[in-house]
Parts: sequence; C-alpha cells; structure tokens
Amino acid sequence: MAYKVYLKKGEEKRIIAGHSWVYANEVAKIDGKDKNGSLAEVYSFDGRFIGKGYINHASKILVRVFIRGNETDDESFYIKRLKAANDYRIKLGYNNCYRVVFAEADGLPALIVDKYGDYLAVQCLSLGIDMRKKLICDCLVKLFSPKGIFERSDVSVRKKEGLPEIKQVLYGEVPDYVEITENGLKMLVDIKNGQKTGYFLDQKENRFAARKYCNGEVLDCFCNSGGFSLNASTVAEKVISCDISELALKNVRDNAALNNIKNLETLCGDVFEVLRTFKKEKRQFDTVILDPPAFCKTADEVKDAYRGYKDINLTAMKIVKSGGFLITCSCSHYMTATLFEKMLIEAAKESGRTVRYVEIKTQAPDHPALLSAEETQYLKFIVLQVI
Repeated sequence: MAYKVYLKKGEEKRIIAGHSWVYANEVAKIDGKDKNGSLAEVYSFDGRFIGKGYINHASKILVRVFIRGNETDDESFYIKRLKAANDYRIKLGYNNCYRVVFAEADGLPALIVDKYGDYLAVQCLSLGIDMRKKLICDCLVKLFSPKGIFERSDVSVRKKEGLPEIKQVLYGEVPDYVEITENGLKMLVDIKNGQKTGYFLDQKENRFAARKYCNGEVLDCFCNSGGFSLNASTVAEKVISCDISELALKNVRDNAALNNIKNLETLCGDVFEVLRTFKKEKRQFDTVILDPPAFCKTADEVKDAYRGYKDINLTAMKIVKSGGFLITCSCSHYMTATLFEKMLIEAAKESGRTVRYVEIKTQAPDHPALLSAEETQYLKFIVLQVI
C-alpha cells in the first residue's frame, strides 16, 4: 500500500502554490507502508489530495511532489516530461549545448540533464530519482540518441539523501573532453571532472552580453575553463585569465588554442591575493570580471560569504580604470539579489569611487525559475561602470 502523507494544518499552501518540497516537520501523520524512495501520495490536513512524489525518510525533505493528477511515474510519463522540457529549449533556439532539465523548474525535482553536443550529463540528487536513473537513462536514449551519457552525481547534497557521491558512464562511451560551440566559439568541456556537469551553461547569454564591455585590457577572475575569457578575447586587446586551479587554466589555454586566440594569458593564483597585489602595484584594467563559485551553500554561511563578496568587489572597484567596467556575479541563491546589491553599494562607498548600474541579468532561459520556488532563482549578473 502506497504511503499517504498528511500535512499539518496550513502547511499545504506552499505546495498547492507550486513548490515541490514537503519537509518532515510539516507532516502530521503517514499512513500505509512501502519501500523508501517509493511514490507517496500527499494530502492536506483535511484529506484533500495535493499530489504525489518520491519519499525519503532519511531526508529533511520527506517528499518531492512532481505529479499533481492521476499520472504515475512510468516510462511514458518520463518521456512526456523530458520531451516537454527539451521542446521548450528547442523553441528558444538552443541546439548544441544547453540544460535540458532543470529539476523543479521542469517538473522533475532533483534531476539535472545537460546536453553537450552528442553527449548528455545527468545528476540524480534524490533517492527516488537515483532509484529510477536506468529508466530515465533509457528515456533519454530514446529521445536524444546520444553517443554517451555520463552521471555527475558527485555532489555533497546527495549525502542528505543518504546517497554516496558517484561518477560513472551510464550509456555508450564518453571521452575525457567533449567539444561544444557557444556564441560562435569552440569549447572543450570536461564532463567527467569539470565543475558542475562540466561547464557553467547558465552564463551562456551573459558571457555574450559581456563582450560589449570588454574593450582594452580585461582581467577575468575565477575564470574556470575560460567562458568569459574567450568571449572577452573576441573584442579586447588583452585578457588575463586568473584561477587558483592550474588544471582549469590548462583548459583555458587549450580552448584559446582551439579558437586560434592569441591575446589571452593565464595567471595561477588566489584571486583574493591577486586582486590585492594589483591594487598595491596600482595596476588597473579597463574591465574586471568576477564570477566566483558559490561562497555560501547554506544559510549559515551567508555572513562569511557576504564578507568574501565584499572583499573582492571592493578591491576590484579600486583597480578598474575610470570609465571602465566591473562585471560581477553570484551563483548562490542564499546571497539574494537584494543582499548582493546591498553588498555592492557598501563596497562602492568604501572604494571612494562613483559607481553606476549598467546592466542586470540572471541565469540563461534554459535555467528557468519558478515563482513558487525561490531556490530556482539563483544567478546574479551585474555590470557596473566605475567613474
């Protein structure tokens, strides 16, 4: 008999509005008995059916609701959901590299699917999805006929689900590097070991938008595999790509060579220290790009993250030439847009420079955000001019 989960009085409002997560402390009682990870029915306190989702007694998120009607999670269901998600991206013009499935935003909580040319990368972030990854993989093969599918479930959030971190080939064969085309540039993506599922697809449009602010000499900090650097190099006189990872910088150099780019050099170092050194040396740039990894992954880390963001942005403002630009980003949803802008205002005041907003953007359209789930809205991309 399937689990029937009854919520405490009033706790159904957020779920009915479209949010997926049912927390264990919101539950009044559970009837029935089934195996962990099975499809459970969720009801309001007074017995109204709300939806169905996978249950995990080991997680604070007890159920992730993704079915609101009489459907069941069979192959035809997954084919329908996956096709709808991909059709949306195709309609927007995506073809070579893009996020196919963005978890809750596509009605498939805890599932990430990214497309890199003829290959797919997937993340299974909950017990229920993990138990069905063969079914999901079979559906992806039917829909995309990929040369290979690689699982990048090597993320710490799986521990909260009682799952180990794992990386493995799920289908076909997957090379160490996959070549994609982004904004007219060729990029080598390390699906097996690169950040996230190999590449930061959510900044694709923002990287192209950055080109108009990258005349002169550009410093790209936390450059990773060089997405912003290569886009900047198409218009800049010179680009310095800085990262603490020599492996990332090798990827930058390989990508530059792939595109016959000659005006780019790499610098290995801690960005915090590199920025302070440039400030001490009175070295200035026409444009500085800051695209750091998430400084906070939990609410408890926000205060420390705020200080970190302020540190790099304040120093960056001081090394931008008068009339130049600071392109600054945050990919943590805990660092809200309001909080991020507050930090920038404080940094501008302390920098002694006059700073103005030029452009504000968010994640790419293949990473849509649900109004009912603030967690799906996370990326901040802000262009500032330093007078």
